[in-house]
Amino acid sequence: RLERLSQHVQVLSVTHAPQVAARAQAHLLISKGGHRDDTSPTEVETQVEPIIGENRQEEIARMLAGAQVTEEARAAAARLLSAQ
Repeated sequence: RLERLSQHVQVLSVTHAPQVAARAQAHLLISKGGHRDDTSPTEVETQVEPIIGENRQEEIARMLAGAQVTEEARAAAARLLSAQ
C-alpha cells in the first residue's frame, strides 16, 4: 500500500520493521540522546543520518537480528534489498 501511495505523493514512514525499511527509496537512521545534570532539565538531541550503500544492508541486518548481527541476518537483508 505504501509503495502504491508513494507513486502519487511523498510518503515518510517511521518503522522498526526491516521489511518496510528495505522497500524505501531512502533510509534514514534517527537516534536520540541526552543528558541530565542536577541544575538543568534533561536535554534531548535528535540526530538524523542517511544510510547508504553497504551500511544500509548492515542496518537492515541489525533490524532483523538485534544486538548480534549474524551472517544469516546479512543474507536475509541482502534478499530484502534485492527484492525491490
